[in-house]
Amino acid sequence: MKPAPFTYHAPGSVREVVDLLAEHGEDARILAGGQSLVPTMNFRLARPDHLVDINGVDELDYIEERDGRLRIGALARHAAFEMPVASGPLATLLPGIARHIAHLPIRTRGTFCGSIAHADPASEWCLAAVTLDADIVARSADGERVLPASGFIDGPLSTGLRADEIVVEVQLPVLSAGLRTGFAEFSRRAGDFALAMACATVALEDGRIAEARLGIGGAAETPTRVTEAEQALLGMAPDAEAAGLAARLASEAITPLEDIHGSAEYRRELAAAMARRALMAAFAS
Repeated sequence: MKPAPFTYHAPGSVREVVDLLAEHGEDARILAGGQSLVPTMNFRLARPDHLVDINGVDELDYIEERDGRLRIGALARHAAFEMPVASGPLATLLPGIARHIAHLPIRTRGTFCGSIAHADPASEWCLAAVTLDADIVARSADGERVLPASGFIDGPLSTGLRADEIVVEVQLPVLSAGLRTGFAEFSRRAGDFALAMACATVALEDGRIAEARLGIGGAAETPTRVTEAEQALLGMAPDAEAAGLAARLASEAITPLEDIHGSAEYRRELAAAMARRALMAAFAS
């Protein structure tokens, strides 16, 4: 199928982009990588009257570490993260996550910020953003807003982004040198959407867990930070018992999806398994 008719715009600056969004609002869509938007347009599930192609906006093409934050511009492609782009633990965590994203052509075209703005429940970057307390920078003709990732994603394919705004940047905190990280994902085939995944970070002090983060994605409508599991881990030894306890709490904290790929109970078990694997990977790193 082919998309419904639309007017194509190719702005050369962020100013032009936000002016177009201010003019056309709900009738406009942003095109960056297009790996989600173009298929939905071809099936006519999305019918924007105006397509705003930002690929010519060079000022949005960057990944830089500054002031304790990794700043990711709206045109940074998934493939850029297959190699280290930051110092410290992010240098290994982000490439480990990137290799799970779809297939090479999609990683070459799709963008980090586009994934966040699309808010697919199976998005690896959405899970990383929520787990690591990222900030989402949205810009409109009226100015700029900074939104925490945890409050940005409202539901599946739904965010707090207004129709006149574009995500210009995502900011990840640069993790301290002693932090240990882990990521685990299950999909039926390499490149398929995740049925469940987990992202974890831990800090140890005197052989005990002094700080922990655990996020679950893919298994529910939105990525979830499992604070109950994080609190339970504090003071425990970094071993299989601790990972098992956190995994159980994580599986109980979510409301699993149920679809043709598996029952809710199946996804709950997968979430527990991924939480356990991510934590064990972090303990061993």
